[in-house]
Amino acid sequence: MAPAAAAPTPQMSNLSLQGNAPKGFAKRDALCAAELSVQAMWEREKAFESNPSYDSQTGAKDEKFIVTFPYPYSNGHLHLGHAFSLTKAVFRAQFERNRGKNSLFPFAFHCTGMPIQAAANKLTSEMKLYGTPPKFPEEDPKIRAQMEADLAAAAKAKADKAAATGAKAKGGKTKLVQKSGTGIVRQWNILKRMVPEDEIPQFSDPTHWLKYFPPIGVEHMKRFGSGVDWRRAFITTSVNGYYDAFIRWQFNVLREKGKVLFGKRNNVYSIVDGQVCADHDRSEGEGVGPQEYVLIKLRVLDPDHGQARHAKMEKLLTSDEGKKGVYLVPATLRPETMYGQTNCFILPTGEYGAYYIDATDEVFIMSARSARGLSCQAYDAANDVYFTKEFGKITCLETFTGDELLGLPLKAPNATYEKVYTLPLLTISMGKGTGVVTSVPSDAPDDYVALKALKDKPDFAAKYGITPDMVDPFEVVPIITIEGYGDASAVFMCEKLGITSPNEKAKLTQAKDETYLKGFTLGVMNVGPYSGKKVSEAKPLIKDEMIAAGQAHLYFEPESKVVSRTNDECVVASTDQWYLAYGEESWCSAVKKHVLDSETFNAYDATSLEKYGATLDWLKEWACTRQFGLGTFLPWDKQWVIESLSDSTIYMAYYTIAHYLQGENNLNGDESKSPENIKVVDLTDDVFNYIYRKGCSLPRGSPIPSETLTKMRDEFRYWYPMDLRVSAKDLIPNHLTMALYNHAAVWDDEPDLWPRGYYTNGHIMVDAEKMSKSKGNFLMMLETVNNYSADATRFACADAGDTLDDANFSRDTANAAIVSLSNEAAWIKEILLETDKSNLRSGDDLNFMDKVLDNETNRLVKATEDCFAGMQFREGLQKGWFEMMIAKNQYKSWCQDSGIAMHEGVVRKWIESLIILICTICPHWSETLWKDLGKEGLAVRAPWPTVSEENKLLTRQAKFLRDSLKNFRTTAGKAKKGWKTATILVAKDYPQWKIDALIWMQSMYDKDSASFPNTFMKDLKGWTSTNVSDKKKIKLTMQFVSFMKREVDDVGEMGMDIKCPFDQIAILNESLAYIKAQLNLEELNVGSVDDSDLAVPERTSQNVSPGKPVMW
Repeated sequence: MAPAAAAPTPQMSNLSLQGNAPKGFAKRDALCAAELSVQAMWEREKAFESNPSYDSQTGAKDEKFIVTFPYPYSNGHLHLGHAFSLTKAVFRAQFERNRGKNSLFPFAFHCTGMPIQAAANKLTSEMKLYGTPPKFPEEDPKIRAQMEADLAAAAKAKADKAAATGAKAKGGKTKLVQKSGTGIVRQWNILKRMVPEDEIPQFSDPTHWLKYFPPIGVEHMKRFGSGVDWRRAFITTSVNGYYDAFIRWQFNVLREKGKVLFGKRNNVYSIVDGQVCADHDRSEGEGVGPQEYVLIKLRVLDPDHGQARHAKMEKLLTSDEGKKGVYLVPATLRPETMYGQTNCFILPTGEYGAYYIDATDEVFIMSARSARGLSCQAYDAANDVYFTKEFGKITCLETFTGDELLGLPLKAPNATYEKVYTLPLLTISMGKGTGVVTSVPSDAPDDYVALKALKDKPDFAAKYGITPDMVDPFEVVPIITIEGYGDASAVFMCEKLGITSPNEKAKLTQAKDETYLKGFTLGVMNVGPYSGKKVSEAKPLIKDEMIAAGQAHLYFEPESKVVSRTNDECVVASTDQWYLAYGEESWCSAVKKHVLDSETFNAYDATSLEKYGATLDWLKEWACTRQFGLGTFLPWDKQWVIESLSDSTIYMAYYTIAHYLQGENNLNGDESKSPENIKVVDLTDDVFNYIYRKGCSLPRGSPIPSETLTKMRDEFRYWYPMDLRVSAKDLIPNHLTMALYNHAAVWDDEPDLWPRGYYTNGHIMVDAEKMSKSKGNFLMMLETVNNYSADATRFACADAGDTLDDANFSRDTANAAIVSLSNEAAWIKEILLETDKSNLRSGDDLNFMDKVLDNETNRLVKATEDCFAGMQFREGLQKGWFEMMIAKNQYKSWCQDSGIAMHEGVVRKWIESLIILICTICPHWSETLWKDLGKEGLAVRAPWPTVSEENKLLTRQAKFLRDSLKNFRTTAGKAKKGWKTATILVAKDYPQWKIDALIWMQSMYDKDSASFPNTFMKDLKGWTSTNVSDKKKIKLTMQFVSFMKREVDDVGEMGMDIKCPFDQIAILNESLAYIKAQLNLEELNVGSVDDSDLAVPERTSQNVSPGKPVMW
């Protein structure tokens, strides 16, 4: 009889399902009710609290396993995306627990950075503008319709623009818009979906978010059955004094080791926020960094065609500001090609400004967007001189339409031509660069095609006021020679691909990519002082010379659009900044050595490993502080706050001692709740050094008892290194790599303490579509658990996938899991608890099918273990659940059709193995059945099943029966009239041509590696051409060997046996009643194909071979 259900905790009661659920939800509701009872028992039994444990005889520490997961940001509820990635850590922690390891999975909540601060500020603004509760303009249906129409028009314009320029259209939605399903995003309405409306005003205080959402996150995680040691949980920021002290210590150590430096650096920056905008502070553009360009100064000469549209420019040229020079300033990535300039392109409909540059007393013509960025950048960083006197502000002397700039004569530095002109180009993007494009048609396919179009179509040129003398005299200037492409690679590629129009974007992109790559890697300069040098060598030299001569300047902007949480489009700014010296040669080399050594680090996936290598190659100096937002103040310069990616790199070490400092239900670090009565003020650097660093002495005079300090030090040494960290793949280029760097810095003398493995997965889709409110498939974690139960949700997450590709959470799978789990539990209880034991056999006398099920259990236990250890949970689910079901169902049918009772011992072993195998994924289901069966202890702490080695011959015999029955069904199904009687024909020997093939296969097989050579199929062709004289037999031999190779892959060397290694007739005779029932036959016999009394036709007998019977 099952034990009485434990009463749920008050928190769990609050999460229980509402009553009066429809009858169709009975199975789900039963699962949920059982889950709440199990979770209450786990809390009572402290099932997931893990402490250091040691061998009682030797004192050696018991094998441990610690897995961590990036703490989620606490500005809302956890969603299915969190849940999916989370399962990888949860599953592995539980798997290792069942394997007998001391398994620890701690968890925490991240609050550092701008997102909460920005949301609180936005809410404050909304209440100030629209009242409390606010009455937003869009509540008027007409205004809302217009706002939505404007947003739709803007999105269409963006898509059309992307299509026109050949760019890959990216989703224009911010993270909030994706989650809200509408372009009209109000912070009040976002909160309204998560908190009671009368409480929303409190969220104008950012610290209120820290009190509200993390405790809810704890309860949602518990309802998911996450298996967390909650004594170790915490939040970040200075609100939690304990964690704050830990981060201060970490940065003091980094500074001591020379890893934190100060100076001017170019970083993505929000002018509105007044600080660097790091990845986690962005609503758009995560992962985007600064891109360096070279501004080329094209001096505007006096207009020489008497065009009225140049009146503004003529006035500017004679003004005081313009006397030292007015320049169009295109931004280029290829300064070495300036020798080939033939003209400059302008967007006729573009909007440009004439901006005064204080540093040079000159005027630059560029877009307002790029001028805004330039105003934040250093002209001479060494001497602290910026382009403008006031940071972030630039004086606009005049505005121009693009048309007003067309036809202007220019002096282009390094150009062969003394004078070039501004010409129209309709595909210029004003959102990239300066809106001005210098033209080098010899090496830029777009430039060549555009210039040629103006030459070939004088009417088109005349439409924009371009006269023939502005175009016709300017021929392509060869400047770079590329082997195989000549000295004008753009012309070569355009002719090769047949490009004749600027509208052939796909071909132009292909041509540009190829010419740029080949030009840089293989190109040789054939003009200028560096003629004969490789382009890759000449490029930096030419750039430096042009800058030194005042012909060019460095300019930076984000690689692509970046928008801050405050909705400010970011620029790149040169600011005084504390930064971490990532990329420093010795530091980077140490991390690379660790990551690329399979003995010290496991990435679980070759592609992931490549991404770490690539990130280590490009990740350089990282701005680690901001000037406001939530977080920890830099200990030696308190005007700075440590940013969110920099205070989250070694906190896994903090988990090891957090339960001494904070303890359970103390996320904010209330000192009055400290289990060891430790005060924040007592957590000095000396204390942390003693706990975490080798060779540091016990701090003198510390109020913290030395016994407590030693326990904390020992506990850190017990759990570290971290065995596994689980994350979505998007954290590889930042957090995950930074964590490796920081571990390598803090514990530079102890590489054995660096992370041992990272597993990364793709993102989650729902029913094969990206999660989106507008599609109705944006699922929150608790909502999904309530809809399907925790175990069915976890089941569907496991089935969703394990690769770096985006996985698919299928709601149909979750629903099917409810039914499958419920039905299987009912059958297990019926068989072992409710059925009269006299209906089951017992004893040592096992029939063929008893042995098969026992052997399948052995095989699948091992296969599931291998899958779970390799983080292949989908495949593990296939082995540990679906294939276990197939094995049991076949056994059940065999016994039922044969009129033989099932064997209790065999069935019990299968059931108890299944319960533990699936405990990794569906622990509540396993725990419930474990108790129902009267087993001692907890299922989540039960040992992994101990089984015998798989009997591969028996596996082959079972496959023989299974495949034979499948083939018999096919044969019977093809019969025009239903069969009533039949004979199964069996062959003992192969014909000689197959024997010859098998002998050849045996000669090619390597027993040590248990494999064939890579050239096997090629070798087979050679062997057949030499040894098979009958040409008709060559194809048959090839097919036979290919089939038998797959057989060998499945069962090993025995698959090449000349004779069948088991008694086929005995197996079929023992299963005759089963086969008859499955095929609905009245009479069935088994005989040898060589039996002359059967008189088997040759066309039938030739299809019979050992292990491949035929029904006749």
